[in-house]
Amino acid sequence: MPTPFGPVTLVEAAGVLVRLDWQADPGESSPLLEEAAGQMQAYFDRRLSRFDLPFDWGTGLHARVRRAMAAIPCGETRTYGQIAKAVDAPAQAVGQACGANPLPILIPCHRVTGTDWFGGFSAPGGVETKAALLRHEGALLI
Repeated sequence: MPTPFGPVTLVEAAGVLVRLDWQADPGESSPLLEEAAGQMQAYFDRRLSRFDLPFDWGTGLHARVRRAMAAIPCGETRTYGQIAKAVDAPAQAVGQACGANPLPILIPCHRVTGTDWFGGFSAPGGVETKAALLRHEGALLI
């Protein structure tokens, strides 16, 4: 589907979303993928602030970090340290888990920043895309 940041492709397996790729791939369609595309369009149209879709959350620390990221309200940010405290893990491990998030935008890793730095972002455009997503949500940028 097209987005303000270029085309993305959503991938599902066994009835859950497992990956967002930053490229166009016509692939197959399904009711879940159509619903996800509709929710993403609503997000970019500012009609949706929280996704209601089945995700593959992963396991262990990755699952805890992804759920903590998903709990951050649209328009707000949390630091790696705040997430680390919430999931009882080192901030560096949280940063690695954020970087490994297979569902950016949907599981909003862009809402996680450093205490005195912006942090990274794996999308094309890197931190510029992260900043654009936060501006889109009305988040106060550091």
